[in-house]
Amino acid sequence: MAAIVERISNTGEKSYQVKVRLKGFPPQTATFKRITDAKKWVQNTESAIREGRHFKTTEAKKHTFGEMIDNYITTVLPNKPKSEDKQAAQLKWWKDELGAYTLADVTPAIIGEHRDKLLHGITYRGTKRSNATVVRYLAALSHCYSIAANEWGWIENSPMRKVRKPTEPKGRVRFLSEEERPRLLEKCKESSNPYLYPMVVLALSTGMRHGEIVGLTWDVVDFHRKMVVLLETKNGERRAAPLTGLAHQLLKAVHENKKGDSALVFPGLGTKPVNIRLAWEEAVKAAKIENFRFHDLRHSAASYLAMNGATLAELAEVLGHKTLAMVKRYSHLSEQHTSKVVASMNEKIFGGL
Repeated sequence: MAAIVERISNTGEKSYQVKVRLKGFPPQTATFKRITDAKKWVQNTESAIREGRHFKTTEAKKHTFGEMIDNYITTVLPNKPKSEDKQAAQLKWWKDELGAYTLADVTPAIIGEHRDKLLHGITYRGTKRSNATVVRYLAALSHCYSIAANEWGWIENSPMRKVRKPTEPKGRVRFLSEEERPRLLEKCKESSNPYLYPMVVLALSTGMRHGEIVGLTWDVVDFHRKMVVLLETKNGERRAAPLTGLAHQLLKAVHENKKGDSALVFPGLGTKPVNIRLAWEEAVKAAKIENFRFHDLRHSAASYLAMNGATLAELAEVLGHKTLAMVKRYSHLSEQHTSKVVASMNEKIFGGL
């Protein structure tokens, strides 16, 4: 039920005070200069209240963008330890840009404008920010908005649904050639860092990520079963990595020669894991290998598996990917194997014709 009361000021100016009352909801009031605006507000407000939209809009006017960021960093990010620091920095960039706005005032157009600012911005390294990096900034903000909408009730819908993401480049596939691999392994073996060589061999033979290797502890290494059980992975799921051949031998040697009681397979200073960045860069440079990162050892392992007949499903299982989308980049490397499978099938069904 709505009531509209006409008011006349000391100067003779008319206004219309409106009050909307619906059972089960707090009354809503507003003032307008025109009776037509008052009636329209009554109609829209009653409809919004019945549909559950009105109070979410009101909440969006009460809270600022900066409050949303602060609340998310305080209550949500601590539950994401692997990405907490990086996402906190990304969200603080958004807060510095839009923190003073109310949530109701931040539109997809405003976010899109700042997306473009990110795209054309220069990083602290003096380079242009990549599309992939901007997508990460948008993803961090998107999840923040989702929590604000679904759990806090501060907004009705996330404006991120209407913000276009920059196109990311296709996944990089850089793997060691038959000539590069022995050169790199030789230089790693010669390194003053005793852990570099076994870590590189482990990455090449299992496809494990750098973070998984440096965080490896002896309690998950099973020499008898020749298996490493990875409890902390990027996608949060447990994964078993076979430990065979040279990798098995080298890890056993590391275990036999270990000093102290550190739980880490590759300990560094204090309780921290070893830092091989400098030793790695020196080995790559000495081996005269261009455009190659430690993570490319994982690509190398996947590429070798594909060239030796592993299916996409097998690659996904070894690398720990939930879907086949991430391993399709290696499919062209198994084309020869696929051709052999198809040729074998054709020979069996058509060979006698």
